[in-house]
Amino acid sequence: MDGRCMTGAVPMYHSAAHGTKGLAVISKNGDCGAPSMTFKGQNQDRANLLWQSKDNSNPYQNEWQALVDAIRGNAPHNEAKRGIDASVTTSMGRMAAHTGQEITWDDMLNCDQAFAPNADKLTMDGPPPIIADKDGKYPVPEPGVKRGANWHEYYV
Repeated sequence: MDGRCMTGAVPMYHSAAHGTKGLAVISKNGDCGAPSMTFKGQNQDRANLLWQSKDNSNPYQNEWQALVDAIRGNAPHNEAKRGIDASVTTSMGRMAAHTGQEITWDDMLNCDQAFAPNADKLTMDGPPPIIADKDGKYPVPEPGVKRGANWHEYYV
């Protein structure tokens, strides 16, 4: 993910995924700038293009249209599973980035890490959930440094 909003810099906002076998352009411009594409290797050359989306419709409009159609047609509409799966996926990505470890779906679902311990007890005048050390510094992730069987204990 890249968003650039610095004065004098090229204004850029796009989403890409890089893997060992290639690259995927999720969005070329903004949140839903089509077309999406996949490439072999890491160069976005036409010669390396493996696939390109043909549907350039706005996914946000599609989402609302599906909801409105379900309401008007008195049809069931439930996006809970998709929302839960998306949330688990983002937690996996964050944990992988913070630990430098491969995090599987099962790892995430079976993790006993409290990601927001005592969040239900937070108050405006209560103590913060994370306290700075004597130098005013907060814990930071150390990917690849803190590792091993108890990788979840190092999650920040």
